[in-house]
Amino acid sequence: MTIYLYPNPKKDPGLNITAETASRLLEKGAAVLVEESYGKELKLEGIRFADPDQGISRSQAVITIGGDGTLLRAAKKCLASDTPILGINVGRTGFLATCEVDELEEKLGKLLAGEYEFDERRLLEAAAPGPWNRTALNDIVIYSGQRQQAMDYSIYCDGSLVSRCRGDGVIVATPTGSTAYSLSAGGPVLDAHIAGFVVNAICAHSLKNPPIVFSADRKITIQVDAREGESAQVSCDGGNLYTLHGGDQVGIQLSPTPIRLISFTPAEQFEAIDRKLRGRR
Repeated sequence: MTIYLYPNPKKDPGLNITAETASRLLEKGAAVLVEESYGKELKLEGIRFADPDQGISRSQAVITIGGDGTLLRAAKKCLASDTPILGINVGRTGFLATCEVDELEEKLGKLLAGEYEFDERRLLEAAAPGPWNRTALNDIVIYSGQRQQAMDYSIYCDGSLVSRCRGDGVIVATPTGSTAYSLSAGGPVLDAHIAGFVVNAICAHSLKNPPIVFSADRKITIQVDAREGESAQVSCDGGNLYTLHGGDQVGIQLSPTPIRLISFTPAEQFEAIDRKLRGRR
């Protein structure tokens, strides 16, 4: 089995956990690829080097070493080749990166033995004037371009007006992203296997803007109702910032192409919630 390692040096200083992962994989007979820039720190005989695009396309699995942000960045690169991902969590929470460091021996062994299943996760596609097109595994967020200033926006579903709102912004989250920013903003936790997505206002200046869960076949349009001189920002998974102006519309829908996460239990999402959220009281 050929595995591409995708580390985050900020989360894994010195690449110590990456080196441990590579060593365990090599001992078990796997072929290990990694970006050549990490070669000076990963002085392990048997490692081969490849840039991310080529290495991922040549591999049967990608292992990220970092937090959920690291996995999100790798996921975009895995779309073209449909390469599945296993995340080793060295971040603070890690809902997507579900292998903890103390589970390396167990879960790497199961990976190489084929004792795993694929957990398919849908992405969101966003399009705005420009043109600007992006995908997001967690969420798409539209918010005021100026600090501490509310914005006005309208939400349409398949061309029909759903609501007008004033507040700090709006989150459109996949079931995967429902445990991220949307949850912090009071949104529901969606089962990751649900075919749909949730639209959730951020600090709405109203008592009548509850989160709304839409079916997978719906297309949402969010229109920025900014006045002259005002602007807004849209981001996908916390990055790819793009400036919007009054009247601009962002079309959002579920992508037909999922990514595949490597899973070892049928309800890993809920196990992560139980371990990592319920203890925060």
